[in-house]
Amino acid sequence: MNPTPVIAARRLVKTYGMGDAVVHALAGVDLTVHQGDYVAIMGSSGSGKSTLMNILGCLDVPTTGRYLLDGIDVGGLDERQLSLVRNRKIGFIFQSFNLVPRTSALAQVELPLAYAGVKAAERRRRAMAALTMVGLAERAEHKPNELSGGQQQRVAVARALVTSPAMLLADEPTGNLDSHSTKEVLGIVDRLNASGRTVVLITHEDEVAHHAKRVIRLVDGLIISDVRQAPVEGPPPALAGTLTQGGVR
Repeated sequence: MNPTPVIAARRLVKTYGMGDAVVHALAGVDLTVHQGDYVAIMGSSGSGKSTLMNILGCLDVPTTGRYLLDGIDVGGLDERQLSLVRNRKIGFIFQSFNLVPRTSALAQVELPLAYAGVKAAERRRRAMAALTMVGLAERAEHKPNELSGGQQQRVAVARALVTSPAMLLADEPTGNLDSHSTKEVLGIVDRLNASGRTVVLITHEDEVAHHAKRVIRLVDGLIISDVRQAPVEGPPPALAGTLTQGGVR
């Protein structure tokens, strides 16, 4: 195990407003996540889970406290540096897929590599490897309106993992999917974790949280429980390959 945690958060506090109108979205959260862990963060509306996700994803900063992502103290970074960290260290999977209209699946997956300055031929090779891993190689030239909801989310998963990030951060990744597509997408995430990927997912659904190795519950901006569990039974089938910084090996 990598001795450097992927996530090391200490006394995270996030407040909004001033004076009598102040709201404590996070009230002092400590969280450590090691490489290869699979964590579900749960909580009702107003619990602070979305605020915590935004901070862990370097989309927001805490009012006080310290956050190290894969050993990098993000507190002192400017917006340009934060953007680079997000691109290189985090693979985002959102409920709404966030795909670009009228753009092929292959081009969608290439986008993070383009931002990182990877040359075209290498981008294409790595993007095809990622699409193969999620079972969509034959849909590489299809646009979002030519794909089902489950296929669109699988494109989003491929896009998230193509840069070989330190962690996959998934925000309600099955919220817009039917039960069959939910099973497909969670199966892919399970297999990615089994191959060594660190996964943090935000969910309010117990069925989704059952896939994780660890379930964290937030209430009023505080972690009230942090429990390890046996994830859903059954050894995951092998992935088509292991995506590294240089592609599939």
